[in-house]
Amino acid sequence: MSLLERHLLIVGQHSAFGVALEYYDRIYGLAEIDEPVLVDVLHTRTLQRLRGVLQHGISGLIGVTHPTSRFEHSVGVMLLARRMGASLLEQLAALLHDASHTAFSHVIDYVYGGHDSQCYHDTVKETYIALSDLPEVLARYGYDWRQMLDERQFSLVEQPAPALCADRLDYFFRDSLDLGLASWDDIQRALAALVVHQGQIVVADVAVACWIADTYMAADHASWASFREVGLYELCAQAIRYGLETGVIGQDDLWSTDAQVWQKLQACPDKRLQELLQLISPRTRFVWDEHHPTFCVSTKLRTVDPYVLWDGQLRLLSEIDPRYGARRAAYLRSKQGQWPMRVVPPHEVMDEGMD
Repeated sequence: MSLLERHLLIVGQHSAFGVALEYYDRIYGLAEIDEPVLVDVLHTRTLQRLRGVLQHGISGLIGVTHPTSRFEHSVGVMLLARRMGASLLEQLAALLHDASHTAFSHVIDYVYGGHDSQCYHDTVKETYIALSDLPEVLARYGYDWRQMLDERQFSLVEQPAPALCADRLDYFFRDSLDLGLASWDDIQRALAALVVHQGQIVVADVAVACWIADTYMAADHASWASFREVGLYELCAQAIRYGLETGVIGQDDLWSTDAQVWQKLQACPDKRLQELLQLISPRTRFVWDEHHPTFCVSTKLRTVDPYVLWDGQLRLLSEIDPRYGARRAAYLRSKQGQWPMRVVPPHEVMDEGMD
């Protein structure tokens, strides 16, 4: 059995306490989940749909990035919050925090013009969950699903950027591993240095805080805000927008999975749509071209400035290490604004290679 297959495996076991689940996570290892409400939420249609929604959207679907799913990440956030002492309510909030992501995840933000904020899933979260199977399941255990909507009350799971939180750390650990920016041992050292202080995840080791901050910025450059991935997101957004405008796909399709939406788009013979889809390829190149851009696009930039527990007090890493603060500021300046992109189709890239 492959590592990914082991990760996706959930095994039910009957015990004196009811049904327990053994879940293997590639970052946190084997975990037993024996709280009935967590078990039932994990088995809802809403959470299970996230197995088919990839963190990186189109770039994950076409093989440019690792196909990490929103399900894997959601369970990971719950496991990390649990490790840091989160209450059962906060663990439930962790599981639900990404439930309202559409197919292709943050590509939808490009569809609707939210490139820089990338918060569409947050704006529709209440409406989406209200119509899902989650309220009924949670009500069986005496929970009102609305308790989990305000993420500000769950300080281990969510924090305003650039602070650390379980959500931000979990996707960072997975992606830094997949991008070759970190080893499993690096991540375990980072986990060992995380502590909770005044209800917030902070770092107890300055060297580890520096590693997290620099590697996180490297991951943003390599993937989350990379020129290539942003270009692919914009092209995919154009295809989805065109599909919605022409009726090839409907709003309901956005609440299915990446593969289902992709198959519908691919099956349509519309010439303009097929031309767009052919550009959404690992072989397409994106060139910075201020004079003849195919389009101009901006994106959300992600960096962290961790709090470090220093002599019993919290201090920002940038205060302890001003050189990091300068690196972070320079990085953000270098990426800000609209990027003029010229798209080089796969066939032209092949022709260039033959010259």
